[in-house]
Amino acid sequence: MSARLGTALFASIFLAGACMLPHPKDDADAPASSPVVHDSANAAAAAKESAAIAAALQQVARAKNDYRLAPADLLSITVYQDKDMDRKVRINSDGTIALPLIGAVQIGGMTLADAQAVIEKKLSQYLVNPQASLFIEDYGNKTIFVMGEVQKPGSYPIPTESRMTLLEAISTAGGFTPVAAQDRARVLRYVDGQSVTYTINTREITSQGQKDKDMVLVPNDIVYVPQSFF
Repeated sequence: MSARLGTALFASIFLAGACMLPHPKDDADAPASSPVVHDSANAAAAAKESAAIAAALQQVARAKNDYRLAPADLLSITVYQDKDMDRKVRINSDGTIALPLIGAVQIGGMTLADAQAVIEKKLSQYLVNPQASLFIEDYGNKTIFVMGEVQKPGSYPIPTESRMTLLEAISTAGGFTPVAAQDRARVLRYVDGQSVTYTINTREITSQGQKDKDMVLVPNDIVYVPQSFF
């Protein structure tokens, strides 16, 4: 066989084989790559959780606004443009406080707004259009809030002369619901005027015996138990 004939035969075989090879599928025919469903689900769940926490905080804020002043509560009272009237006073056992000019004022059992109105009315006998602001520096009844996926969300007092831990607070609120995310319970706390969030895996405390992670709560802490993602 001549070299020219051999070359022609090889070319024919190569071309025939090439024609038999499957053509690559067009990009449009190729199956689309699977979207990152898991990440999307996590993002949606995280957004839902953030909204739930915000709603819980609003509920706590409403509860604080509706709070009725009680003996041993420590109030910070300021009067606009009259620094001499500014005081920190603790409510007496009879529900009264003592202020300059107006003396004893009965505010026990009132909301902050009602107490403010009473103080302003009494001050109006001595000052022109007085504007008082009241803030609770310290609660006589030490209270924490347990919200989210617990059986009985609400506010609970810390036992007198005692302490309350995260797990004790959740237990006081009836324990977890079946859909609670026990691995990421939250404690929301204000430190130096800034909101700080602590995330705690309660399973590490209950199942692994890591008792040091059972955080001791302080008054006004908010315990929030989110819903499990899956």
